[in-house]
Amino acid sequence: MEITGRVWVFGDNIDTDIITPGRFSFSPVEEAAGHAFEAIDPSFPTKVRPGDILVAGKNFGCGSSRENAPAVLKCVGIACVIAEDFARIFFRNSIAVGLPVLSVRGIAGAVSATDEVTVQFDTGRIVVQRTGQELHAIPLHPEMRKIIEAGGIDKMLSRLNSLKE
Repeated sequence: MEITGRVWVFGDNIDTDIITPGRFSFSPVEEAAGHAFEAIDPSFPTKVRPGDILVAGKNFGCGSSRENAPAVLKCVGIACVIAEDFARIFFRNSIAVGLPVLSVRGIAGAVSATDEVTVQFDTGRIVVQRTGQELHAIPLHPEMRKIIEAGGIDKMLSRLNSLKE
């Protein structure tokens, strides 16, 4: 699996309340998506396009364990999140909802908001199109890729259950 997308760059310690304000914790994902990153860039939900890639620094997704933060990113069209590192629960929730996430040392300083990157999930290879610079993430485990390719754990389990019937 490979994608190329436009980059959105965010810094360190982006918590789940910045991704999705807490007041939308129990709102439908589509409603919450209209408020993604509003504390940093209120126009983000109207400017992001399907296939865009979010790049961040350290500790991305810290804060609460709400699953709606990665679901909102997926809903607005983010195809992948690449960060220096992730909060453990955010990483797990992202895989569960089918949002690819990769940890890459040095990614925050390697891209700017006008860049496009190509991501190869099976190898972890990331190429910054403007500079040709290659970065390498630890590739996602094949089982994680299966969950993502299915669209999330719920969809994967539904497909498995339908095969049993």
